[in-house]
Parts: sequence; C-alpha cells; structure tokens
Amino acid sequence: MARILIIGGGPAALGTGAELLRRGHDVRVLDHADRYADVHGAGLGFAAYTHAAQLTGTVPANRFLAAQVALAMDPGAGLDVRAELVRRRPDVVLVDAGRLTALREAERSGLPTAVLMPTLHRYLAGRWARGPVGLATRLRRLRPATLWARAARVLVATDPDLDGPLPDGAVHTGAVVGRLRPPAREPDPLVAVALGAGAYPGKEELLQRVLDGLGAWGGQAVVGIGDGVDGEALRSPDTVTLYRRLDHADVLARAHLLVGHGGHDTTLRALANDLPVLVLPGHPDLVHPMLGAAVEAAAAGRALRPDSAPDVIAAAITSLLGDGPHRAAAAAVGARIRSRDGAGAVADEVEALVPG
Repeated sequence: MARILIIGGGPAALGTGAELLRRGHDVRVLDHADRYADVHGAGLGFAAYTHAAQLTGTVPANRFLAAQVALAMDPGAGLDVRAELVRRRPDVVLVDAGRLTALREAERSGLPTAVLMPTLHRYLAGRWARGPVGLATRLRRLRPATLWARAARVLVATDPDLDGPLPDGAVHTGAVVGRLRPPAREPDPLVAVALGAGAYPGKEELLQRVLDGLGAWGGQAVVGIGDGVDGEALRSPDTVTLYRRLDHADVLARAHLLVGHGGHDTTLRALANDLPVLVLPGHPDLVHPMLGAAVEAAAAGRALRPDSAPDVIAAAITSLLGDGPHRAAAAAVGARIRSRDGAGAVADEVEALVPG
C-alpha cells in the first residue's frame, strides 16, 4: 500500500483517487475546505488548506480572472503543501496542472510528482499559459511549461482526438468520466442543460437566453443552474425543471441532448453517453470555446456564440434532436471515450512512480 497525496479535488482527480483507493492505497486530497463534501463522498481522506485564501462559489465579474490567478499562484497553498508533505510524507504526489505553487513545492520536496491535466492540453499550454493567468504567473517566476516539464509524469485526462498531439513526456490517459449508467432514454425528447457548477461572469444572462430558447422550442428540459445564479430571478418555461445541481449520471442516461457551456467534465460525460452537444461557451479565457470548436469539428454537435438569440438556440436544439450524421458522430466519440479507462490509466501511471 502506498500513500498518495492528490492536490486539487476536481472530478478527474477524485475519480483517479477512488480508483487508487480501490486498489488498496491510502489516498488523501489537499484542497480548499469547500471541497470536503465531494472528497468525502468519493471515500477519500481530506486535508483543508489553512494558509491559502479561501474560495467561494460566487466571484464578482470584475474579480473572476484575479480569482483564477490566485488559484494558480497563491503562496499560502505552497505553505500548506509543504506542511502536508512533512506531516504525511507521501510516496507519490499528484498535482492539478493549474496549481502552480503547489506543484513547485511538491517538486522541491524531491518526492515523485505527477501532473494531472483534467482538460485539453492544447488549452492549458496555449490559451491558459499564454493568457492573463499565464502572464501573471510568469511575472512571479512560475512558468507553467517549466514546472510541468520537471514533473515525473504529465497525465492528460481527455480524449486524444479532441485534443491533439502532445509534447514528449506527456501522455493521454483518456477522460475520467465516472460510472456511466445504461441508457434509459425518455420516450419524448429531453434536453439536459448544464452551464457549470461554479460561477463566472455572464452566467445568469447566458442561462436566461438558454431558458428563452427552450421556451421557443417547447419541449421538456432539466436544467442545473449551479452557483452564481439567482434562481428566483430566472424566467423559466413550464416545460423546464430547474435544479441547483443535476445528477449527471442519471440525467445524461435519460436525455437526448446536452446544452452546455463547454466545460470539460460535463461535455465529455455527455459524449460518453452518446449524446450530441450544443455548446454556448461560458467564458472566453476558459476551455469552453476551444472545446466547443472541437465538438463541432468532430461533427458531434454545434457551437454557437454565447450571445445567440433564443430563436437561434431553439433552432439548433431542434436540429440536434433530429436524426442525422451528428448522432452517429457523437456515438463514435462516445465509444472512443468508453474504450479507455481514464481513471485506471492515471492510476497505473501513479503506481509506476511508487518507489520500489
């Protein structure tokens, strides 16, 4: 049994942690305190940051990029990582690629360290590393590419065909999509809408346009509104049911289409369920536009501008619910995603780093 420390408790990290736990390892996650419920729900040990700035679900629009920078380069996170490494002395450390101060501390410790990229590599190495977040981190001598290159492994947990070629030292493991339920499609068309669990600028306005589009379409839909949205202020058609959180495993097995913002986790899970995806990118500096373009290039859905009018959204929903090559393309992408055990592949790579 090895002691594994995971820094960053996103879905791909938790899926990998659960697989490592199943294999008999002692797995602990270090992250912000508000991640406790998800980590505990996965059966993993948890340690909360004590020095890192605490994050909340709602970030004002004018502070959104600043919050992204803070997540990457918060010096308090480095202090917490250093303390946890001394306290637990893990055999291997697995660090989210965006937690740069945490990654630097793990690498300085001399312990075997792997980087987990839970999204497209070409986004992180491109738009993210060269955009506002990357610029701020470089000013603090936290060059993402340099830190990633120093790691023993760079594990990219996504579909290779949606991503593209990788540099030496990085490997595609396949997406970590969690347990999929057998398809149980509703007899009448059902649209699932998921625009992200977290808050980002313009989310409420985007959600309202989607709701208006659903009203113009006229069919049944289930909508997860997530954080950063006042549900009472939304105008929702009678045919739409709103939830703060969706049970994605259940809903994606029953739905016929996902309308999303281009978030990696939900988009890949929808495709793994053979669903076409309509993407209205949530934020230009996140992976959303790039993943929407990748879905459209794979002919597995469509990408619209986030300011598209409700009638345009309704027309796209109608088109994607119909028969056509997009359904076969989505099923082909889904079969490809399901053919790779992403969590198992990441776990294999982590186990390979355990000192003999």
